[in-house]
Amino acid sequence: MAIRLSHNCDHCSNMEASHLCAVHHVKVNQDYTCDSFDMKLALKDDTSCATCLRFSTPSCPNPTKAAPDMLCSHWGPKNIA
Repeated sequence: MAIRLSHNCDHCSNMEASHLCAVHHVKVNQDYTCDSFDMKLALKDDTSCATCLRFSTPSCPNPTKAAPDMLCSHWGPKNIA
């Protein structure tokens, strides 16, 4: 079985920093995809507990499992542009 990147808004170059789609002008997230999908040239590789806004806070969804090099679907960037 081949491994592929998901064709969703997180990997689309049309998604702006404010999570707005530059094509459709609506707020989007990783659950969305569309026919205007345009793959980003470079993907972020710094998504982990160590770079998550929720790490070591009461809002962390997995406080007993979270560790600096782990990933989870609730990751939130520390730096918001």
